[in-house]
Amino acid sequence: MSEPIRTVVADDHYLVREGTRRLLEMSGEVEVVGTVGNADELLDAVRRLGPDVVITDIRMPGGEWRPGFEGIDAAHRIRSAHPGVGVVVLSQFADALFAFELFKHGTEGYAYLLKDRVGDLDELLGAIGAVASGGSVIDPKVVEGLLARRDVRGQREELTGRERDVLREMAHGRSNAAIARALHLSISSVEKNVNAIFTKLGLENSGDVHRRVAAVLAYLGPDPS
Repeated sequence: MSEPIRTVVADDHYLVREGTRRLLEMSGEVEVVGTVGNADELLDAVRRLGPDVVITDIRMPGGEWRPGFEGIDAAHRIRSAHPGVGVVVLSQFADALFAFELFKHGTEGYAYLLKDRVGDLDELLGAIGAVASGGSVIDPKVVEGLLARRDVRGQREELTGRERDVLREMAHGRSNAAIARALHLSISSVEKNVNAIFTKLGLENSGDVHRRVAAVLAYLGPDPS
């Protein structure tokens, strides 16, 4: 049996962070080595405790941080000083601009999940495992919102419903085998859809999970203009 993933939980609401801690520890896959209430305490806990993963709320008022972006700014500082530590940012905002702010320096080791994912232990554990190994995750609801608002650029074809399903799973950091299980498809069918997605979006195909998420974000991001 593998060792539990050592994790620090940061949220300014005591009941939220304690509830998250208990939920994670009940899984047996995560050891919560510390809980903190603001971004300054989070940075200190990472230095002292050396966790594998940090789970932080996007907003933790107080201190000299950008208001509303405390968790994201802390995530960037943690990854810069401790590149082996993965960071899961929990947010109540489905607006993709917040996700792009998190991923603006790169996607490796970051996850952006909506807060209601805390109630889905498998989803949360999946994100923790992904960032612990250097992967990345963006909440499929954020991707769906982008797809709903945005047309495919230029003369590229629109994605089919099945391709959109696969794209959402890709954005969640899943491999082709995991996508096949989630959507009840064969692996060859998933591979066909992934290839079609990259072709239609004009992106280079890559088997690397966090590069796939990066490619999706690069395409779906706001136009420079």
